[in-house]
Amino acid sequence: MRTPERITERGTQSPTDAPMFGRGNIAGWQRTLFALTLLSASTGTALGQFPDRDAPFLPSPVRSVSTVPPNGDVNPYGVAFVPDNFLIGTGPLKHGDILVSNFNNSANLQGTGTTIVRVPASGSPTVFFQGAAPLGLSTALGTLQYGFVIVGNAPSVDGTSATAGPGSLLVINNQGKLIQTFKSAWIQSPWDMALVDHGDRAIAFVTNALTGTVSRLDFSVNSGGLKLLSATTIASGYVHRGDPVTFFVAPTGLVYDERRDKLYVASTGDNAVFEVRDASGRKSSDGLGSVVYQDNVHLHGALGLAEAPNGHLLVTNNDGINPDPNQPSEIVEFTKEGNFVKEISVDPAPGGSFGLAVKVKDDRAIFAAVDDNSSTLTIWKLNLE
Repeated sequence: MRTPERITERGTQSPTDAPMFGRGNIAGWQRTLFALTLLSASTGTALGQFPDRDAPFLPSPVRSVSTVPPNGDVNPYGVAFVPDNFLIGTGPLKHGDILVSNFNNSANLQGTGTTIVRVPASGSPTVFFQGAAPLGLSTALGTLQYGFVIVGNAPSVDGTSATAGPGSLLVINNQGKLIQTFKSAWIQSPWDMALVDHGDRAIAFVTNALTGTVSRLDFSVNSGGLKLLSATTIASGYVHRGDPVTFFVAPTGLVYDERRDKLYVASTGDNAVFEVRDASGRKSSDGLGSVVYQDNVHLHGALGLAEAPNGHLLVTNNDGINPDPNQPSEIVEFTKEGNFVKEISVDPAPGGSFGLAVKVKDDRAIFAAVDDNSSTLTIWKLNLE
């Protein structure tokens, strides 16, 4: 989504935006962010909140960093953590780093960004990868424990969807070097991705913006790279079209529940989240799947998707569908049974909420989300106890 020239302070809040805890001296939209109600699976209390609901809430300070690299790329899309089982080698990545992919170039042309930025636990962000233009690195960003970063690209010749190409999946090693490019009929402008890492085997579930489908790509993996074993369309029929503001209106965010073998799909144009059953073994399309969450009060173009520590789902909204000026750039939390829990705003202007990721380690959860409007990544460290 294109970056507005000016961001103004949000003037009003809807009731669901109201902070749950003390306000202090924090700006309005930042206060709302502190009220994120991810729930602890072990205690059933709000993530970051003490078990006693009346106790004071003292979250770690918000850290917000620019994701603009030296070449000027903007519009951050994908967010991925470097997990503890990732093979570091002698490369620049460290466990706990956060990677962010950029979709626009310095001229703010969509589908032309070429960089992945590394955000360390402390210190300034650096460039992890820079490819040849145009790429348009999308929300399809993830890692494999063999030391590979996988990223999708949805390239455009002139920054519009009219010239968008099918793109590919890029495999980048832990040195930041491109080692493989996967193109196929099952990769059609990969808009987002869920990676399932089983060591020597991996599955990439991919949403395709050009076709409104979800593909499952099965790979074998070794230290030399990936080998595509099979590919299948497992869901189809989602609204998909080019858009002058959002580039594509298409199925986007994916979360895979391995225990239930269900794939959750956030479809922007349908303004809903669906579930696809038997996702890992399905041999044919399940169509749209079944509706899990459809809520025109709180959904405004369902986009990125992540799973909270309690198993709830978090969906971002692009504000291009069913917009509400009182609910800009929202992240909505809901249960897998389709019950609304909470929403927060990442920016006082619309169109800022896109990629997000959650990492849980011991009794601490780290939550990271991009703001497309300001080309920043905001990070929260929240206690689970």
